[in-house]
Formats: sequence, structure tokens, C-alpha cells
Amino acid sequence: MKRQVRSLLLTAGAIVTFVSSVQAQSYQWTESTEGKEWNQSKVKLLNKPVGNPDLTINGDEPIVTFRGWGVTFNELDWDALCMLTREEQDTILARIFAPDGDLRATRGRISMGANDYARSWYSCDEVTGDLELRYFNIDRDKTSIIPFIRAAQKYNPDLGFWVSPWCPPSWMKITGDYPVLSSKYNNVSPQLDYLLYAGADAKTDPDEMKLTGSRDGVFPRQIAENDYFIQDPRYLQAYANMFCKFIDAYAEQNIPIDRVIYQNEAYSYTPYPGCAWTAEGSIRFNRDYLAPTLKRLHPEVELYMGTFNTNRRDHVETVLSDKELQSQIKGIGFQWEGREVLPHIRKQHPEWSYICSESECGWGSFDWKAAEHTFELINHYLGNGCNEYTFWNFILAGNGESPWGWKQNALIRVNPQDRSITYTPEYHAVKHYTRFIAPGTEIIAYKGQGDDNKPILVAKNPAGKHIVFAGNFNDTPQRICVKIGNRYLETTVKPHSFNTFTEK
Repeated sequence: MKRQVRSLLLTAGAIVTFVSSVQAQSYQWTESTEGKEWNQSKVKLLNKPVGNPDLTINGDEPIVTFRGWGVTFNELDWDALCMLTREEQDTILARIFAPDGDLRATRGRISMGANDYARSWYSCDEVTGDLELRYFNIDRDKTSIIPFIRAAQKYNPDLGFWVSPWCPPSWMKITGDYPVLSSKYNNVSPQLDYLLYAGADAKTDPDEMKLTGSRDGVFPRQIAENDYFIQDPRYLQAYANMFCKFIDAYAEQNIPIDRVIYQNEAYSYTPYPGCAWTAEGSIRFNRDYLAPTLKRLHPEVELYMGTFNTNRRDHVETVLSDKELQSQIKGIGFQWEGREVLPHIRKQHPEWSYICSESECGWGSFDWKAAEHTFELINHYLGNGCNEYTFWNFILAGNGESPWGWKQNALIRVNPQDRSITYTPEYHAVKHYTRFIAPGTEIIAYKGQGDDNKPILVAKNPAGKHIVFAGNFNDTPQRICVKIGNRYLETTVKPHSFNTFTEK
């Protein structure tokens, strides 16, 4: 009898202890406001909320399992990094690439040839008519991009890489030059601008790709009528071969490329390196040339479509409607206005993988508002099923201006005068996600920014612990409330703050 009573008491004590521990369950709260970043405290779950939940977690299937954060390797980033001492460089590279750093990047994006953050125009083969690619080389990359990557590999030897060009060799284009449209930043004749819309309205929109302000509404307002890449089978095959030569050349440098996207932003009609493609041309090149060439020479390399930077949903659906092409691709990259059609395309094709191929760069403000925009972008892309997120420039010098006149933001800013380093507001916004979402983390629920200016994302890490990310972009404090099972994470967050709550 005594033994039974003792057993009952022990059982009751265990239950009380369990209930007490559940009732005392707390989350670590990491909070950042401008000038007061990364403050930590604790918040307890509640049994009853004060207000209605912003989001409810009921154990449903995850939206997506996250694979990794990525950065882009650009020449101007390397130049900014090289302004610093070796010790300063090592500190930054560790924070970006080390497994226990801040950004914890596991992926790298490489441009095949020049992009708009190259020092100047170049390609891997500027010998006109070299369809056999006898003069193909990556000599320019060996002076900047490859040393940059090797410096990063010191902190993460297992980095993976994907490649996309901004522009093919100039002689492979109908204009014989690297931009799409003429401007004061290049030498293209304005007389050739009519080629973009030949057969439709020959007048180009002077505001379509202006390098200041915001772009609203349908983008592009008019779709290119001509492929700027020469649609001759010899050229198309030579270009497909070039991708494989690039993969081979980088492999010789111990840089493994496992994914290819045929074009960066086919819908930006740029004064900097670019190339306009029609839907028909995009299908033709990928289906008939690039996909089979990769399959033959590099079957281990995945083909993704994109990068889609257009919200012209009808056009994206046309590109993806080809049945043969559908069977050849593994995923899609979206960026800029492409974010608007991402949810629709993923619903139509849940079998593919989706990535944010480029975080938006802003206009060189380097301010807290730009950081809030990036915080919301991550919320949107992960909440809508992207399993990778790639950042653009992670370090720039001065005002972040490119050789083609666009001032852009970066996560880290170097002052060329005194070589001082600033971790920008955007760096802190990104850190709120990257420090806690590791590969294998499940994204399980999200609420977009909406009219209340409160984006919220909920994830579950590989250990089964919940993580809640919440922004308040209002001028006043706001209550946030997330129902997790039968308990409530509810608290008041400060104006213009980034918040991460991690289950203990």
C-alpha cells in the first residue's frame, strides 16, 4: 500500500513538474531597432491571449524545407574588401561564410562574364565569330572572382555555386554590343534601340529602366519583340557549349558549379550588360540546346529557368508551358517584380524547386527603410516556398555606385577615405533570419506585411524548436500574437523593429 501511495505521489509530482515546465516555457527574444541592434531578453508563452492571433500554428505540413543562404561574387565587392587590412577581411569573411558566423552562407552565385557590378565590360570570349570557342578563357575571373571565392572557401570549404550570365559575348548579339539599350553610360547607337520592339511600337520607354526611384505597375510595360541573342543554330549551340566550358574551367579551380540559369533578368532592358529574350527564344535555347548539352556533358548540373524579374504572369506561363522543357528543368529563380507571380507559378508547378535568385539592391540609401524592405522580402520569398535566398552585393565602397550609374545598397559599407567599416541596417535585418534558419529548417507559416505593416514568419529548426520572426514597420508599438499549439507568443514590439523569438 505504501509503495502504491509513493508511486502515485511520484507520478503526481512528475506531472506537476511537467506542467510547471510547460507553463514556464519561454522564448529568447532578439530585438533590433536603429542604433540599438541585437538586444536579447526572454518572453513567456501565455495560456490566454490579450488579442486575436496574427498567425496560428496547428502542425500542418511545412511550406518548404530551407536549403541555404547565398551571396553573389562581384568584382566591385572584391575591390571593396581589398581596401581593408587582412585582419578586417578575415573578420568579414568569417561573419559571412563561417558556419557559426552571422550570414552563414552556403551558396555562391557567379556571373558568366560581366554583370553591372563588374569594373567594366568583358566576356569569356570576345573573338568575333569564334563559334568553336578556341579563345574561351576565364582569365579576367582569375584576377578577382576566383581569389574572392577562394577567400570565402577558407571559412566554408563546402560552398556550392550556381552560374548565370548577364550578357553573352557581344558578337553573339544582334547589336554586336553588350547593353540592351543606349544611354550616356555606353556607346550603343540610339538608332539601334528600335530593335527591341520591332514589329510593334518602335519607341522605347525612357523611364522603363531609369536608375532612380521605384518601378510600379506592370513590368516591363512592353515585352521585347526581338531576341537580342542571334537565333542561328550555330550560335545557340556555341553558347550552350560555353556554359559547359565555364563549368569545366571553374572545376579546375576547385569551384564546383551545380546549377545553371540561362539569363539574368531577361526583362530588364538595360544600359549595362544584358540581353533581351522572347518567350520563343527562351524556350528554344533552353529546350533544344542548353538542356541537352548539359545532360550530355554535365548531367550532375541542374537547369533552372529564370531569373524571372517580370510580373507579366502570362509571359512567364508561356515560357513554362512547353511540355518538353518542363521535363528538363528542376526549378525556377525569381527576383524583383517576379516576386508577384511566384505564388501563382508555384501553385501550378509544386514539383519544382524555387529560389530567390537575387535580393533587391535598392538605390544606395543604406538606411533603415531599405533594411525593412529586405526583412519583408525574406518573409515573402520563404513564406511563398523558396528554399534558397541569394543576396546581391554584400560589401561595397563609397556610395555603392556601379560603372553604369546605379547607386545600390550592400550589407557592409567601406568608406574609401578612411577605410572604416559600417555594418548597415540591412546587415542587421538579414542577421535576424540567417543566424536562426539553417539548412533543414522547415518554414511552416507566414503572414505577409499587409496593411498592418507586420510581416511574420514561423519556422521549425532541425531540432524541432519553433522560431518566430516578426517586423513592426509602424511608427508606434504594436502587439504581435502567434498561437503555437494551445499556447500564445504575445508581446508588444517597438516601432520599426526586427524581432526573432527562439524556443528554448
